[in-house]
Amino acid sequence: MSKRRPAETISCSEYQQLLDACESAREILKAHRAQMYLSPSAKEVTVQEVLRSQVRYAQAYLLLRNHAESCLTCQVDSAVP
Repeated sequence: MSKRRPAETISCSEYQQLLDACESAREILKAHRAQMYLSPSAKEVTVQEVLRSQVRYAQAYLLLRNHAESCLTCQVDSAVP
C-alpha cells in the first residue's frame, strides 16, 4: 500500500478516496503509537487511543481491499502493466 500507482492509471475516484482515508488512518495510528512509546508512563487514555486508531485503520484497509476486489475498474487497472 505504500506504493501509489501513477496518476494517469488511477481511474476510480472511490478507490482514491478509500486509499487516502486508509493512509490518513495509518498516519494517525503511527502518531498515537509514537506518543505512547515516547511517554514512559503511558496512561490508559493513550493506550485506548492506540486501540481505537488500530480499529479505524483496520476498517479503512478492509473497505479499500473489498472495493479493489469488487470494482471492475480497479481490477482492470491492476491488470495493466
